[in-house]
Amino acid sequence: MIDKVSDPEISLVDSLPIMLCSAKRRAKVARQLSDKGYCATKKIHYYGVKLHIVASSVSGTLPIPNFVGITPASIHDLTALKPLLPKLSGKALFGDKAYADKPLNDRLQSEQDTFLYTPVKLVKGQSTEERQRCKAADGLFSHAVSVVRQPIESLFNWLIEKVQIQKASKVRSYKGLLVHVFGRVAAACFSLAFYP
Repeated sequence: MIDKVSDPEISLVDSLPIMLCSAKRRAKVARQLSDKGYCATKKIHYYGVKLHIVASSVSGTLPIPNFVGITPASIHDLTALKPLLPKLSGKALFGDKAYADKPLNDRLQSEQDTFLYTPVKLVKGQSTEERQRCKAADGLFSHAVSVVRQPIESLFNWLIEKVQIQKASKVRSYKGLLVHVFGRVAAACFSLAFYP
């Protein structure tokens, strides 16, 4: 059983591609949910869905998933997170650059005391001089955010290793896709809780 204490104030957000097939082919199953997407981390186009997780940070171990969902592969990570934001009041959310949105972050801070921390994105139209002046501070901040959000990357790597969640090429139906994703997440969480 997990005996580590989670930090209820820190939530980690990220997504993982679940691939039905490469983008060269079009999957014939689960068409009502799956579509074509791009995984920037792996630099590949694929046909499938995205697994989205919002998890509580836990000191010294993998984070505990609080919200798990799937969307078509083409849905942007921030778009998938927005419906959950009212349930995340008073939190510090840590995500990758896909979640960067200054106006949204300002609104979250003022309306629900929620902070969305992401690595710094380059600002379009910023002069080279301004960029150089901010480079060191932005680099330190981005590194700090990456260190805090590293456990969710470890959670996804663990899911891939333990239950082979990312490859869904043998799925043959919409219900089969749901069972593949949520069944494997449930099995992995059960394993994490009782056999750490």
